[in-house]
Amino acid sequence: MKKLLFTLFAITLAACSAQGDTPADQRAAIDKMNNEILAKIDKESPGARAMALGANGGYATFTNGQVNIIFVAAGNGYGVATSKSGRKTYMDMYEAGVGLGMGAKDYDVLFVFHTAEAFNDFVNKGWVFGAEADAAAKTGDKGLGVSGGMTIGDITVFQLTESGLALQATLKGTKYVKNDRLN
Repeated sequence: MKKLLFTLFAITLAACSAQGDTPADQRAAIDKMNNEILAKIDKESPGARAMALGANGGYATFTNGQVNIIFVAAGNGYGVATSKSGRKTYMDMYEAGVGLGMGAKDYDVLFVFHTAEAFNDFVNKGWVFGAEADAAAKTGDKGLGVSGGMTIGDITVFQLTESGLALQATLKGTKYVKNDRLN
């Protein structure tokens, strides 16, 4: 059982890194991913892209992978935070949690920062704590991914499940950190 857990976590953690051999290639891949996430989320939540681009603080997009095995959840991903002035900060994310669930999923997230303070806190401090309850059964364009999009203080969060099979209720902490190699 330990071997299975380790293997699943290792696959999830290894799968979530920007493609490219050089920092310039990886930044280009993340920029492309950013545009794709904005388009996909706007399709599901019309107006989300306009909200992000017009936000007083800026916005961030991330692509993530997560594994939940009985009582433990872990995941990671990468993305970019774009200030209102257009300055980009490339970031990584790591999450861990506890709760009841089973499965794995890939998902995209859009954070819209309604104030410069909220944006700066996210980029410079990066912690997000929360509770998550969702169900996902999706591959490609087939299936259903149900996740909540909500406003918390000065941040609106949109989440879109790309693929996976998961049923979970977890308490988790997520750390968003600047990627020194890409900035």
